[in-house]
Amino acid sequence: MPTTLVTGGCGFIGRHVAEDLLAHGHEVRLLDAFIDQVHDGAEVALPEGAQVIRGDVRDSDLVRRALKDVDHVVHLAAEVGVGQSMYEIARYVGGNDLGTAVLLEAMAGLPIRKIVVASSMSVYGEGLYEAADGRQLNAVRRSPAEVRAGRWNPTDSDGGALQAIATDETKPVDLASIYALTKYFQERAVLIWGEAYGVDAVALRLFNVFGAGQALSNPYTGVLANFASRLANGQAPMIFEDGEQRRDFVHVRDVARAFRLALERPEAAGQVLNIGSGNAYPISRVATLLAEAMGVPHIAPEILQKARSGDIRNCFADIGRARAVLGFEPQFKLEDSLTEFVDWVRGMTVIDRGAEMKRQLEERGLVS
Repeated sequence: MPTTLVTGGCGFIGRHVAEDLLAHGHEVRLLDAFIDQVHDGAEVALPEGAQVIRGDVRDSDLVRRALKDVDHVVHLAAEVGVGQSMYEIARYVGGNDLGTAVLLEAMAGLPIRKIVVASSMSVYGEGLYEAADGRQLNAVRRSPAEVRAGRWNPTDSDGGALQAIATDETKPVDLASIYALTKYFQERAVLIWGEAYGVDAVALRLFNVFGAGQALSNPYTGVLANFASRLANGQAPMIFEDGEQRRDFVHVRDVARAFRLALERPEAAGQVLNIGSGNAYPISRVATLLAEAMGVPHIAPEILQKARSGDIRNCFADIGRARAVLGFEPQFKLEDSLTEFVDWVRGMTVIDRGAEMKRQLEERGLVS
């Protein structure tokens, strides 16, 4: 029976990963700092049977103790949020980059067989696009001047319209935020370390993860949680730009299964894999679907017609490689999973901090 350490294991994704691993015969140890922004002082229902170690992944002595007799590592510990990363830079670099460095140093020389790290779709920047003549463009980026003028959709070099298409792992990285930069460091550091030390290493690029257990009062967490916290307080969801930007929403239980499969499949070693649903959703449509599910269809989203620094227009996953390597197949579609999510939201005390988040970004000139 393998013993698996999950860093950040008491967070939203970590708890689901732990539950899946326990159900499939793993001994599970969770290392988590329980930071207030994520846990908000609330009691967290942790998976029964998991050992919990409270502390920061940057504490090398603590990490060494957590790694004792461990066979596998799932590295989820990270500061999360594009907008906040653009002004709390030291916090993000420290938590994500230094935290990963401390973990890898502590792992050196130990009989660990595999590490799987959570990367992010944010490393792509804009997703893939197709021009009118059929050319595939993998280095599309909007200029700040275009965004300030409200020209939301990227164009080709001649100003021609582009069609967003599913993004696969061959697309070059284009880092548009400090958060993306730190996630790419985590990804590459783990893969480089694994190759150097002969340890199987895998990076999963997660798209927008949703499901029961998200930090509803953290305005820098997932889009769906942000919308739910606004709607639960009778407020309109705030949507930057025009609401037609598209994202891929993947259920947390599908994500948890992907981490387990990455540990189990030898052929995953050295791979970078997209973990998404393979579906593209306009953000305004997501807000409308959620309002309907929460019984408040009259609360229409507030379309801000402004953009946040670091945001991209479109990115949704091609999951063909994950299907081939892991046998990964999403089981939960967004539109079929909102009732369960809403039932959970109704049982929570939700503090809406969306307006505070918007103010913090505006004060720093990060909204235009």
